[in-house]
Amino acid sequence: MTRPPTAAQRRAIDSADPVTGRLKGTQTQLAALVKRGLAFRHPRPPHDHFLTPAGHRIREAPPQAPAPAVATPPAPGVFTARIGGEEDAPEAARAPGPSRTREVHSAWQGLLELRRMTDPHGATDRPCAWERTHLVQAAALALEAAGHPPAGRDGTDGYRVRATPQPEAVAVHAPDTELLRACAATLERAGWQAGEHTEPRTRARYLLASPRRT
Repeated sequence: MTRPPTAAQRRAIDSADPVTGRLKGTQTQLAALVKRGLAFRHPRPPHDHFLTPAGHRIREAPPQAPAPAVATPPAPGVFTARIGGEEDAPEAARAPGPSRTREVHSAWQGLLELRRMTDPHGATDRPCAWERTHLVQAAALALEAAGHPPAGRDGTDGYRVRATPQPEAVAVHAPDTELLRACAATLERAGWQAGEHTEPRTRARYLLASPRRT
């Protein structure tokens, strides 16, 4: 059985950038994470360290420790893209404003940087490995960064991004054809393939979108 990370290693993993997985820590800590397959050192300067998929799984899993007697709220500063509707997390579903706009812009720029640093040719025009393992969040971030309105938890109209049974595909719903096609154009510019489909029972139109590979 794989030995769990030490407390210091877990702190480094938990404090990694929520979008890019960029790590901070001492060289000893970072080297230990690389040795365990939880991080990798980027070959190009400035040779930053990033979480591997295994490292991301460690961060997203609950710590292997007894639960505290009193529940504590999530740590502040963790960015969550708005997926639209009642399934939005409370911290992502707050009213939009200048602060949220800055957070979304920063998260999108960080994602483009992650694409650049993990693509063999430094390209930013197609999704990276993180996006392929976080399909709903990745598609929602592309839509929110482009300024499209997400559906509100109170029932207001806007896009909704949902997981599907298909591998590497999400469904995007919108209240009207105009917004649906605008979302399709945004996702295609962001490196996704998007096609319109009809729901057999309701006859509602929706997008099926997946990250482009080439």
